[in-house]
Amino acid sequence: MARRYNLESSSPQGSSNIDYKSELNEQQYAAVTALMGPSLVIAGAGSGKTRTLTYRVAYLLDNGIGAENILLLTFTNKAAREMLDRVEDLVPFDTTSIWGGTFHSVGNRILRRHSEKVGLTRSFSIMDREDQKDLMSACVASSGVNTKEVRFPKPELLATIFSLSENTGESIQDILEYRYPYFLDLKTPINKVRKEYQKRKIETNSADFDDLLILAVKLLEENKDLLELYQNQFQFVLVDEYQDTNEVQSRLIALLSGKHQNLMVVGDDAQSVYSWRGADFEHILQFEETYPKAKTFKIETNYRSVPEVLELANQAISVNKKQFKKNLKANRPKRGQLPALVPVNDPNTQASFVAQRILELRDEGIELEEIAVLYRAHYQAMELQMELTNRGIPFNITSGLRFFEQAHIKDVAAFMKLAVNRKDEVAFKRIARMLPGIGVVSASKLWGEWLKSPIVRSDNPPDSFSDHLEKFKVPSKSRNTWIQFGYTMDEMAPDGELASPREMISSILGGVYDDYMRSKFTNYDNRIQDLEQLKRYSEQFEDTAEFLSQLALLSGVEGEPTRNNEREDKSEAVTLSSVHQAKGLEWRAVFVIWLTDGMFPNSRVIEEDDEEESGLEEERRLFYVAVTRAKDELYLIHPYMWPSSRTGDVMQRPSRFLEDFDSELVEEWEVGSIGSSW
Repeated sequence: MARRYNLESSSPQGSSNIDYKSELNEQQYAAVTALMGPSLVIAGAGSGKTRTLTYRVAYLLDNGIGAENILLLTFTNKAAREMLDRVEDLVPFDTTSIWGGTFHSVGNRILRRHSEKVGLTRSFSIMDREDQKDLMSACVASSGVNTKEVRFPKPELLATIFSLSENTGESIQDILEYRYPYFLDLKTPINKVRKEYQKRKIETNSADFDDLLILAVKLLEENKDLLELYQNQFQFVLVDEYQDTNEVQSRLIALLSGKHQNLMVVGDDAQSVYSWRGADFEHILQFEETYPKAKTFKIETNYRSVPEVLELANQAISVNKKQFKKNLKANRPKRGQLPALVPVNDPNTQASFVAQRILELRDEGIELEEIAVLYRAHYQAMELQMELTNRGIPFNITSGLRFFEQAHIKDVAAFMKLAVNRKDEVAFKRIARMLPGIGVVSASKLWGEWLKSPIVRSDNPPDSFSDHLEKFKVPSKSRNTWIQFGYTMDEMAPDGELASPREMISSILGGVYDDYMRSKFTNYDNRIQDLEQLKRYSEQFEDTAEFLSQLALLSGVEGEPTRNNEREDKSEAVTLSSVHQAKGLEWRAVFVIWLTDGMFPNSRVIEEDDEEESGLEEERRLFYVAVTRAKDELYLIHPYMWPSSRTGDVMQRPSRFLEDFDSELVEEWEVGSIGSSW
């Protein structure tokens, strides 16, 4: 048996002299000073999670653990930098040898050292999204898939499908069945492309983002000597946001902490909201089963929100069955103002209320950057964006582009522009490039042919677009969709008369564009919801030209900066965000809009036949995240009606989440107009 010889730490002698008891509250102190072994830290919203992790690292260094023996895994580079910078400020030791960073950065670091064992060299390339798209396109071309006969998934979508399969451990069939059922009959060729893609990556000495984890895990599982090397090195492993880990990340954690078992994971099961991108909620719930010797710590003192907000949040999440029970306690005194429950008549009234109240809050001393409007899905902010634009209230969007600047909205607008103005070259070429087999050169040739056709010789649309388009010379791969494009144009201008904006959008979605969206976008369902909302908005207009003018005014003239982008100081603006994007952020005043069943929670979850209600529980966690972003003021808003010129007003049921807490915890506001009889 080998003799054990311990090296003394080369870190400076002494300690940081931190008074941990006075710097931390009782629950934080218990977690920070935990003895060896696995630990689960349930850190509630606003409870000082980052502070706890930071002081834990400092505590380990203070107790003689070498910096090189500590591994800190996070989900963002920002979180890693913030924690390591704080540690450096706290202790007098050299902290540069701490292994701290995202899962992917740590995976890359391990792979670079031993890449030859997985078929790569140390100089392997990491492909970005564009590189991945190009290689995937080459794989589709060489795989023998006949994309002329079927609408095959675009490279970006294939990358998402493969990524989900790799990170969840689910088969391609399972991913297609649950997320992309309209591609299920293409399972065999999709699997064929996947094998070709994996082969090409090795041949080109390349790895994609997922490989940084997948290959690192493979490396450790297949090379026991390397696994022992890293297990010996990492005496203490700390993990941030553990509730968001997927299957591959969980395996990496288990491998690296396998020898010493000094694993501390920090997270909040009540904020697990990323199952759609592969996160497995069960990892945090089953931690005590996976690590039977684990100690569990709860950190429940909230430093962010007033008691009135926290009382509502605690009751709202208490309905969930699958959770660690906890009760957030406010460190702040009561403010004397209950969260507002605001029923309004319709979406336009909702937008008017939010905009007016934002201006009032600003007058009351709350800066615009301390105000946020949160929603379940991006399209739900459409009316609000219009209202804020009209009132000159600047806003930033963390959940993506402005509604009218998104690709699918502009695609649909291009069809409509071409129907109204057959000389619109930009619109024509945008549409042409959506069709398979048509690139920039082909689109230009088709445009020249279009200009010579009878289609543009009259001020009025032709009686039949398709009769003329059938005569065009298009690549054989594009023939079928080109004909469908003609039929779509016929429906948009039947018998030479322009249809209404709503009818045009229906024709576009029922034609060639729906197939394009399914194959192009990873979030097809969300984009369809956007376009259904656009259709509802269009019902206000009879004239398509007027509708298109309004879109142009709201999105900004192409090539010109939008009002929001013109501002040099973007902080002086209200934040509009999906709840997912708002996680980890906070504001003094928060508005949560569209709290109706079918919107929040969304209709897909309500319609699911799920005995365990896992989908509904995740939606409730999302609502909890929204509520706990508010520091001082919270407004919960739901419209009663959804106006429709075709079907009349559609009644909206208030969100079932508004029934999860006592009515005494909110103050109901009655919104009316000056001069009305309310």
